[in-house]
Amino acid sequence: MNFRFSLFMGYRYWRTRKANAFASFITFFAVSGIFLGVAALIIVSSVMNGLEGQLKQRILGAVPQLTLINDAGFSDWQTQAKSLTTLPQVQGLAPTVTTQAMVQSSKNISAVQVYGVFPEYEQNLSAIVANTYSSAFEQLTPGSYNVVLGSDLARKLSINVGDKIRILSGDGVVYSPLGPVPSQRKFTVAGLFEMGSQVDGVLAYVHYQDARRLMRVSPSEINELRVYLTDPFIAPEMGVTLTDKLAQQCIAIETRDWRDDFGHLFAAVKMEKNMMSLMLSLIVAVAAFNIVSALVMMVIDKTTDVAVLKTQGLTTQSVMNIFIVQGSLNAIIGLALGTLAGVTITLNLNSMLNVLGISVLGVGQNLPVIIASQQIMVIVVGTLIMTLLATIYPALTAARVQPATALRYE
Repeated sequence: MNFRFSLFMGYRYWRTRKANAFASFITFFAVSGIFLGVAALIIVSSVMNGLEGQLKQRILGAVPQLTLINDAGFSDWQTQAKSLTTLPQVQGLAPTVTTQAMVQSSKNISAVQVYGVFPEYEQNLSAIVANTYSSAFEQLTPGSYNVVLGSDLARKLSINVGDKIRILSGDGVVYSPLGPVPSQRKFTVAGLFEMGSQVDGVLAYVHYQDARRLMRVSPSEINELRVYLTDPFIAPEMGVTLTDKLAQQCIAIETRDWRDDFGHLFAAVKMEKNMMSLMLSLIVAVAAFNIVSALVMMVIDKTTDVAVLKTQGLTTQSVMNIFIVQGSLNAIIGLALGTLAGVTITLNLNSMLNVLGISVLGVGQNLPVIIASQQIMVIVVGTLIMTLLATIYPALTAARVQPATALRYE
């Protein structure tokens, strides 16, 4: 019953807040601050989620997410792979081999990461295959010495499909009286791929056996298995899980994941995302301080009313609840409007930018947007907690009003 009365009085005070014009002015800015802060947090977080997701697809879909390494070689890799694909997080496995190399054309030279693959096992797994002419990967046959290059690398080397290039591998070096001589062989460009990221300038795909011959090792032996995961970010945990699972079959392996080459890039994206969220959260914090100011002024204005209510038996907790309800109503209004505006703008962000003629990523490219319901829930709950804490000090100030002192001169 007391809380119902506190709710009623808090609502009455909230409706009559315009009696004090300055307090109403501060309250308006508090509600506006929460509205803008919540809406901005949802919009920016959704765009950052989209950029991170696109980066994950364009980079981690092209490079090995997790690699299982066995120096002694996998004797029956297909059986072992079948046992590992029973895990729900594993999409598939395929043999792979990697070597650092230099690619030389008649006009330029560039460093490159060469991946040796079996195209038949990469179908429906590799994002590279999905973004490349299927016929190009079909031409990666044993002994053909064909290569599929990234589009940026091809532009740098000034080559086209059908041209010849020379690949010099850092593995398989032989020593002669003139010094170390790298292993090298001519390859024919069978196709190009374009992921829209930095991997377009540093990757090359050849057939597994051709890569092994380039490295001067046995073309039939398989020492590495490339693991495709449902989420590349779980690669560290899955590395431990797969190591333990193969250890039960008396197979000792080492693991290597995408963090070795691209961990710094995603760490920078994560830090930028966190800093943007922190900066926008400060808007909500400032709005919460405005709620404190408005409520303190309301407490001063209603001191006599509070004293009268306390003389009539209203408890200290009920007095606190009155002003907590009043402050919370301001927060809920700003939060509801901000959430609605943030989600609406996010869903129609690209349409709005097109109408305004604004192109952030370039002509014809839309901003990637991913709305995470869990993230929105964190924003909503965090804002409610912050604003609730902001109402405690004014509520305590009202609860400490002494009726005898407040009504002495009335």
